[in-house]
Amino acid sequence: MDLIKLDRTAEIARKTKETDVIVRLKLDGGGAAEINTGVGFLDHMLTVFTVRSGFDLFVSCKGDTFVDDHHSVEDVGIALGQALSKALGECRGITRYGSALLPMDEALILCAVDISGRGFLRFDVGFPTEKIGSFDTELIEEFMRAFAHNAGVTLHLVKNAGNNSHHIAEGAFKALGCALRGAVAVDGRFSDVIPSSKGVI
Repeated sequence: MDLIKLDRTAEIARKTKETDVIVRLKLDGGGAAEINTGVGFLDHMLTVFTVRSGFDLFVSCKGDTFVDDHHSVEDVGIALGQALSKALGECRGITRYGSALLPMDEALILCAVDISGRGFLRFDVGFPTEKIGSFDTELIEEFMRAFAHNAGVTLHLVKNAGNNSHHIAEGAFKALGCALRGAVAVDGRFSDVIPSSKGVI
């Protein structure tokens, strides 16, 4: 396999009565982000995620934010998870596991991922405030759960330290990007091998 010519890309369109989401993802990108979810704080989080992951990511969401941000945040997480799963395909050659212990000023976040085909979230990230600006901090867990289950990824996020909600949230998204960057990386020694003793992810 010529690793230079990998084409691990995906596009997901998800339309419901609540949201209209388009996600385009390129795993072997350069960290380019074009994000417009209608939720400013989520745009910021997805941008820092993209920079740390090295993916190229386009996200457009038109949602019922006049109700609140919940549907838009969750549905973007669903679509991004589906895009990751589609871009990985059979997962041949990937490292599969990735982790990061990421400091963001006083916050310290642990993220560990296993591209296992089994969506699971452990979220042990407490926030000292209910909101960051107008954004509900509880929606971060909703995003991560939607992403993990639709990507088929086992995801652990743990706050080791932190007392500023913005720093904690940003640390979580950056740590996820770093961990996924390692997990999706192709190991040239096993470029045609599915990384599972079962022979399938």
